[in-house]
Amino acid sequence: MGTRKALGRGLSALIPSAAPAQRADPAERHVGDESGAPLYIKVERIAPNPRQPRKSFREAEIAKLAASIREQGVLQPLVVRRRGDGYELIIGERRWRAAQLAGLEEVPAVILEASDRAVVEMALVENVQRADLNPIELAEAFRELVDDERMTQEEVGRRVGLDRSSVANHLRLLELPEEVQNDVVEQRLTMGHAKAILQAPVEQRRILRDQIVRQGLTVRAAEELGQRAASSAPSREPKPGPSRDARVVELENLLRRELRTKVRVIGRRDRGRVELHYFGEAELDRLASLLLGAVR
Repeated sequence: MGTRKALGRGLSALIPSAAPAQRADPAERHVGDESGAPLYIKVERIAPNPRQPRKSFREAEIAKLAASIREQGVLQPLVVRRRGDGYELIIGERRWRAAQLAGLEEVPAVILEASDRAVVEMALVENVQRADLNPIELAEAFRELVDDERMTQEEVGRRVGLDRSSVANHLRLLELPEEVQNDVVEQRLTMGHAKAILQAPVEQRRILRDQIVRQGLTVRAAEELGQRAASSAPSREPKPGPSRDARVVELENLLRRELRTKVRVIGRRDRGRVELHYFGEAELDRLASLLLGAVR
């Protein structure tokens, strides 16, 4: 996983600057007169966010938080938006679940007007800041922003404080078989193990996974197995000679910088091919726009 950058802008960069809506609702009870002050909203009127990046909530953690809430109440307001005749969570699902377990009828909340894209971003940033997401949940959230919200990997990385390569590495985890992804979620395998498995040809990944789990291999040992599987796979493309043309290498580096993606120039100056790598539909569209714009 790439080095995590400081999340300096944090949630304040994603929460809309407009003041929370002040429409009267009998389910809301004001706790102050200031604009944007939290309200108390009936728990039963709040629905979970269907686009919440975090899918796994540990019952023991929720029970511990519920015990704290019984003693001290909900100290930090939830963030919600209006949906139909109720509300939808943006931030604070653990507190919402624990409040129900503690038997609370109302919870403090701040109401925002937020787009679907802003909801996904705010929920994602909150979870990344708290380190609450497992690598697969993080990958699925990144894919939603890339595919549904048309963001580039670089834009996603800027939003959550990760470099583009880390976003790309997470997205690659979704290429793994479902059972291997479940292993990562259940912490039977680390992200390092998963990356090692990705080195192997597709048809050998389940076999490699079984060996890692059965033998309890370290990440280093798994990487060696993955590299061995990759090197023993039959090559499906002509390999460049041991000495590459300096001008071809220079061109490859130039294209990589200009296109901001992995580029491979295979062959010689007089004959060969150029490969562009992409992860996600939005990345493909971005590359296509750049290439088509250059030839018009």
